[in-house]
Amino acid sequence: MHLEGSCHCGQVRFSLNSAHPYPYQRCYCSICRKTQGGGGFAINLGGEAKTLKVTGEKAISIYHARMPDGHGGFEASSAERHFCKFCGTALWLYSPEWPELIHPFASAIDTELPVPPEHTHLLLNSKASWVEVEAKPGDQQFDEYPKESIADWHQRLKLER
Repeated sequence: MHLEGSCHCGQVRFSLNSAHPYPYQRCYCSICRKTQGGGGFAINLGGEAKTLKVTGEKAISIYHARMPDGHGGFEASSAERHFCKFCGTALWLYSPEWPELIHPFASAIDTELPVPPEHTHLLLNSKASWVEVEAKPGDQQFDEYPKESIADWHQRLKLER
């Protein structure tokens, strides 16, 4: 599926292809919640990095999240969270560990997205106390990362596009 996205102020526009466009995965970690999840969670999609086209690149800044280093301190994550430096819109995440993928944030996508038949709520061990998980019958919930990838979820439900 071809996806078109943009920031709120219109300085950045982007497009890419996605075989996994269902916005089903709700991440409750503090990074997602604080950088773009007004409802206490964020949703990202899977996209093909080689198809990413961007206009307004000069308006983009990159944030590397602070990750615990295991010794009481922090280190910068290798993942790059791209956002508009003018309006703050979170656009996509790129990780050098998976160079073939771009994870656009569903909130920045302008294309009509398909409605998922179920949701996966993940990293609930990081959920803010004020957040109510609105899980429906059939939804899955995980304190950590589930073993099922975005691609696996789409394949299991036969939702390839």
